Amino acid sequence: MSIDQEKTRTEAKEPPLHRRILEDVEGRILSGEWPPGHRIPFEHELTEQYQCSRMTVNKAITELVKRGLIERRRKSGSYVTHPHAQSAVLEIHDIRLEVESLGLRYRYEKRTRLDRVAKAADRRLMDLPEPAPLTEISALHFAGAQPFCLEDRLINRVAVPEAADETFDDIAPGAWLISRVPWSAAEHRIRAVGADARAADLLAIAPGTACLVVERRTWSGGVYITHVRLTYPGEKHELVAEFAPSYPKQSA
Repeated sequence: MSIDQEKTRTEAKEPPLHRRILEDVEGRILSGEWPPGHRIPFEHELTEQYQCSRMTVNKAITELVKRGLIERRRKSGSYVTHPHAQSAVLEIHDIRLEVESLGLRYRYEKRTRLDRVAKAADRRLMDLPEPAPLTEISALHFAGAQPFCLEDRLINRVAVPEAADETFDDIAPGAWLISRVPWSAAEHRIRAVGADARAADLLAIAPGTACLVVERRTWSGGVYITHVRLTYPGEKHELVAEFAPSYPKQSA
């Protein structure tokens, strides 16, 4: 085989240049090197960097826009978008799946864990007898390098005594409960709040930033299993409900 033939064969195995540009930019976004709000290089800068035509760069950028990873702003450039997840109102879902559906790397971080006796507010919240044993957990869920959701949870150890032996260092309490404890009913409460100092610090947002808070209680056989408060930066999450129309019954 001649040198020219070998060169042609090697070049044939390489991906098109616009694909390499796309993968390079996508890799920097998904790794967190270029976080949400970061302006990516202008098209003429990428043209110079990759020694290619403006059309080749534009093709890669257009594909990234279609994937929802970047957005174009007129006269300003292209910027990494903020992750925007959807979840169903009437489902109990795994936050890991929400993050991975965005094409981002998921990471879980336990902040605090405490075994204690229920306080008066806990007993009212979960209809608990006195003194019921609880496990209290605070944790963060990440999408790429950015905080995605703050989780504050109470687990009733009367209903789930094995929680006393679980550290929750390596598994999120929601995923742990879903895999181990059957539940028969759940209640969701959804509201908008301004981030307090603690939530703002943990979610890396400014105090007062609009957040979506989902509070959920689940129980089995009339006994409450858990109460969880999930706090999402408002612009990064939306809740979706699917339903069918109800029609009045026809009289006989």
